[in-house]
Amino acid sequence: MNNTVELLGYYGSDETIACSAWTSTSRELTKEKRDRIGGLIKYLWENEHETPFEKATVHFLVNTDIATHIHLLKHRISSLNAESARYKELKEDKYFLPNDWLDSDVGKKHYNRLVEMSKLTNQYYHEAVEELTPVLGRKRAKESCRFFKMYNSQIQADVMFNMRSFANFLKLRYSEHAQKEINDVAVAMLESVKSIKGNPFKHTLIAWGYEENSKRDTKEE
Repeated sequence: MNNTVELLGYYGSDETIACSAWTSTSRELTKEKRDRIGGLIKYLWENEHETPFEKATVHFLVNTDIATHIHLLKHRISSLNAESARYKELKEDKYFLPNDWLDSDVGKKHYNRLVEMSKLTNQYYHEAVEELTPVLGRKRAKESCRFFKMYNSQIQADVMFNMRSFANFLKLRYSEHAQKEINDVAVAMLESVKSIKGNPFKHTLIAWGYEENSKRDTKEE
């Protein structure tokens, strides 16, 4: 199964971020001030006045392998809650397979081995939960039998970033130096934000350098 990203919702916009910055003077929005939002956001970001970006958020539901989930935990994330094998038996045997392995014969060999291992360890996991529950109790059986789950086992997580944290995440993971799987998640997250109707974070994405027409749009500001 592929890793997936779904945008559940968002709060705020470029205007929200700008109004937060303007609180120190006046939050009253006139046409003249609305026309200055793009320039203000660019100024704030370039001069490291980043607190206003914490006033807007993006909210995702992701299904990822455990290795990628660990990458998500290493960021300044506003909130993350994930499916837990400690509290429930993972009935659905979801696991991730790296499709780029299929581009070579040696890769196909190890791909098939990974499929076999994933199926076998999932089988062992369920058998161990069932057989150890009478011995250890349901709670201890669930939390210890998850050791059979491999790094490619997939879990679901509810992830929310404020926009300052989201920028930090993209800086490190929307990068050619990032591991492919977490990079794919970052790409999908960014594209889903860019696709929000009305493009409410247009100037924020321009300031960060992630809008396709950033040079042209910034010049217009």
